Amino acid sequence: MRKTQITIDVELDENHVPENITWNAQDGGIDKQDTKATMISVWDDKTREALRIDLWTKEMPVDQMKMFIHQILISLGSTYQRATGEEDVAQWMEEIAEEFAVKSAIK
Repeated sequence: MRKTQITIDVELDENHVPENITWNAQDGGIDKQDTKATMISVWDDKTREALRIDLWTKEMPVDQMKMFIHQILISLGSTYQRATGEEDVAQWMEEIAEEFAVKSAIK
C-alpha cells in the first residue's frame, strides 16, 4: 500500500495565536505554501462525530474569511452530492451558501 502525507506547520505567538501557517502536499507539488487559514475535519467512527481544527492567522482579513467560509459551504454541497447522489439536498446547500454570501455582504 502506498502512503502519502499532507502536513500543516503553525507558528504561534506568545499567546498561542497563529502567526504563520504553511502546508505541504508532496504529491500535489505543494511545498511550504503560506496560507492565512485552514479548516480540517475528520470523522471519528467510534464516537460518530466530526472533529475539527479551525486556524487562522492574525493577518487574515475579515472579508477574506467571509469568502473562505462561503467557498467551504459551496464545496460541502458538492461533496455531499458526490457522496450521496442526492442532488436536491446538494442544491439546497448551495442555496444556503448563496444566502450566506448575501447576508455577509460578499455578493
